Amino acid sequence: MAQGKKLVIVESPTKMRSIQGYLGDDYEVLSSVGHIRDLADKKDIPAADKKAYGKYSIDVENGFDPYYVVSDRKTKTVAELKRALKTADELLLATDEDREGEAIAWHLLETLKPKVPVKRMVFHEITKDAIQAAVGRTRDLDLALVDAQETRRILDRLYGWDVSPVLWYKVKSGLSAGRVQSAATRMIVDRERERMAFTSAEYWDIEASASTGSATQGQSFGVRLVRIDGGQLARGTDFDDTGKLKKAVVVLTEAEAAALAAAVNDAGTVTVSRVEAKPGTRSPYAPFTTSTMQQEAGRKLSMSAKQAMSVAQRLYEKGYITYMRTDSVALSTQAIQAARSQAVALYGDAAVPLKPRVYKSKSKNAQEAHEAIRPSGENFRTPASVASQLDREEQRLYDLIWKRTVASQMSDAKYETTTVTLEAVADSKKVEFTASGTVYTFKGFLEAYEEGRDEKRNAQDSAENQSLPAVAVGDRLAVSDAEAKGHRTTPKPRYTEASLVKALEEHGIGRPSTFASIIGTVIDRGYATKRGQALVPTWLAFSVVRLLEQHFADLIDYDFTAALEDDLDAIARGEQNRSAWLHSFYYGSEAHVGLRQVVDNLGEIDARALNSTRITDTATLRFGKYGPYLEVTDPAHPDAKPRIVNVPDDLAPDELTAARAQELIDAPVAGDRVLGENPENGKVIVVKDGRFGPYVQENDPVSDEDAVDEATGEVVAAPKKGAKKKEAAPKPRTASLFRSMSVDTIDLDTALRLLSLPRVVGADPESGVEITAQNGRFGPYLKKGTDSRSLENEAQIFDVTLEQALEIYARPKYGAGRVSSALKEFEADPVSGKPIRIRDGRFGAYVTDGETNVTIPRGQTPDDITFEVAVQMLADKRAKGPAPKRGAKKAPAKRRTERAERDEVKAPAKKAPAKKAPAKKTATKTDAEKAAARSAAAKKAAATRAANAAKAKSGS
Repeated sequence: MAQGKKLVIVESPTKMRSIQGYLGDDYEVLSSVGHIRDLADKKDIPAADKKAYGKYSIDVENGFDPYYVVSDRKTKTVAELKRALKTADELLLATDEDREGEAIAWHLLETLKPKVPVKRMVFHEITKDAIQAAVGRTRDLDLALVDAQETRRILDRLYGWDVSPVLWYKVKSGLSAGRVQSAATRMIVDRERERMAFTSAEYWDIEASASTGSATQGQSFGVRLVRIDGGQLARGTDFDDTGKLKKAVVVLTEAEAAALAAAVNDAGTVTVSRVEAKPGTRSPYAPFTTSTMQQEAGRKLSMSAKQAMSVAQRLYEKGYITYMRTDSVALSTQAIQAARSQAVALYGDAAVPLKPRVYKSKSKNAQEAHEAIRPSGENFRTPASVASQLDREEQRLYDLIWKRTVASQMSDAKYETTTVTLEAVADSKKVEFTASGTVYTFKGFLEAYEEGRDEKRNAQDSAENQSLPAVAVGDRLAVSDAEAKGHRTTPKPRYTEASLVKALEEHGIGRPSTFASIIGTVIDRGYATKRGQALVPTWLAFSVVRLLEQHFADLIDYDFTAALEDDLDAIARGEQNRSAWLHSFYYGSEAHVGLRQVVDNLGEIDARALNSTRITDTATLRFGKYGPYLEVTDPAHPDAKPRIVNVPDDLAPDELTAARAQELIDAPVAGDRVLGENPENGKVIVVKDGRFGPYVQENDPVSDEDAVDEATGEVVAAPKKGAKKKEAAPKPRTASLFRSMSVDTIDLDTALRLLSLPRVVGADPESGVEITAQNGRFGPYLKKGTDSRSLENEAQIFDVTLEQALEIYARPKYGAGRVSSALKEFEADPVSGKPIRIRDGRFGAYVTDGETNVTIPRGQTPDDITFEVAVQMLADKRAKGPAPKRGAKKAPAKRRTERAERDEVKAPAKKAPAKKAPAKKTATKTDAEKAAARSAAAKKAAATRAANAAKAKSGS
């Protein structure tokens, strides 16, 4: 880089290229590709620091000092940034304008240690004007925002590393707990509990057709019965969330409704008793925040929260929208003018009000960008004009953002709702019907956009919007086709991603920028599954929530969790001290018990009780190692071993009623069906449905002296005469059914073919090695010695010929001729020239070009990996070289001292934490030299600690 250039560091490679074009040759723009440092793993901490930092990588005794290390895959990135910085005359840290972005900028500053002026450059749209303006409008690093992010990171580490092990030991290994993740899981479980406790109620009403004239000439419209002898007829909204009536109303039975409908038809006419016309207005919705964008993308585009954020990230980095992580609903003057101009151009002068609309955010947090999500630039590009430049998902989301923004500046919609009340006498009762119709006199913002709605309960209770004829009080109308209509109340709908995001925001739990990852974690951990758009909790989630409620009540309390978010906001605003707040959270205060006290005083936890839910007097749902099952006891034989009944995986908790449980108990054991006899050996072939799926099994024939174990269905051979020692019976042959097969339809021939696998296809004519076709854990495949190749489908196991097998082996193992099993594919890597793919491996998803493999880091998914990120990951892995030998130590990163000094001023002085000297590469040394070096380093560290302690003491 030429002398005199300014170095700009951003987070994303995509953003890097766009900004470089806007700034020109006087700047060099490079990317950090996200965070470069994070809290260390335990194995990365040197022995000298193990005592202080070993448990959490945080010194909880000394100001909650974190121990950071540079990420393995970022060493090459850091080296490149340092090389570029050597010849730069200024450093501009241009990461995102939120807590996370501010923290990334601080970590860059601490790691690079620049000797040139440093400025913080912020912007919330990637357009030429915005970027050039941001260069001239820099600021200092906001250390309060850094403190807030660091506090959140430390808080999550303490919470997760203290609570998660309890879940491993008492519920299931591999689980995780988190302050927001656990609260979100509880919400999903609480909603399912409400559904389980709900009692459906039946109510009836009558619908009919009224007409102003004859059936052929008059105008007809629908009416609905609302009152009988002055008493209000029951509607869905009259029942509470448990299914019980909230007030005194008339509830008709089916017979009563049918009789009354017949009487109305016999009456034949009704009289108009009241006509009411009410004008109304509807105002447009505020522009999108992160939360409302996720909700609408879910409702209208069927996008998950994670998918919506991923698409929005691409739109932002390509310069089409403003920053997509924001709580603000405000628009800049430039944006307001652009939206109004576009509305006038499309819908006319009346489409906008005289004064621009100004929206104010209710959020007081300080960490988000200061404008709503909107199309970028001073003149919005219409969806049609950018369609050719975006992929389908980007087009759909841009269209939604564009419509919402333009509509937010448009005029109110105006309408008039007319309600007609009709009276009649039927079966000696005074009955009243009503009909409603709404007519928009001016559509206003509805020309551009109308917000979607979450699922409604009792859809029949929604207002009818129909065209009503002109009628007056006293008019007599014909009535016909009166029919009794039955309804049942329904429980609250399960949360969808959109409605859960809304609920989290309403409770003040989490931040919109984290909602997508929170929901993703809840699903990935097996706490919920998706049924359509609905989030259905698993029995595992019930066990986890039950444990947390019983032993960590504060941590899973909605108000407490929301209060944590408010405290983090206060730290971001500089109103609270980070160290003092963490000390209160961890060790406790007068207001609440600390996390440390809770964990140290858990007492006995009954794991069996946690994983049990009583369904009936004899059936208990238990969650075990392999999933949920019913444990059924026999009241007549209380000492007998309980019977185990599998619970279908797709059965939701609220669907496991007492009646459904009894059906499962009474049902014949699925799959224990005899298919016939193997003609080769006379053994009996049965099909079973096991814990790991359906399979066929070959059993010895049952003799008169043999017995069958009723619990397992296995043959128990009678002891042979003269046998001195019981010998273990050989395990019967088994074979799993293909995915295309069913336990109900499989026949003997197919079962025998499955049991005969692996099938010998033939021998390789060149090597003579036998080629077999078989089914495995990851699907059907061919095997030749140690070389295996995937088959396209299970049927090929029986059908593939030797010629076809040789053709498959002749193709490159990872070449274009092979059917790709990749999760995602990109263009060729610029270094290796081979296509980049994301595959699912034994240890999770990984990026590969066929030569170099890189595991996708924890917390990221294949959806998060773009081509640029994949290229960077592969480049970092190549630069790193072979994995270090076990026992090798990584160089710890040095953390800042400025924050510690500020904490000493803000909070009561504590013993200063020891500072870590940065590791330096040295030439190879002898053992004696190494020992001498270690001794010198130890003395220097001791002197430093003593000096810092003295400084802290004098400062107090």
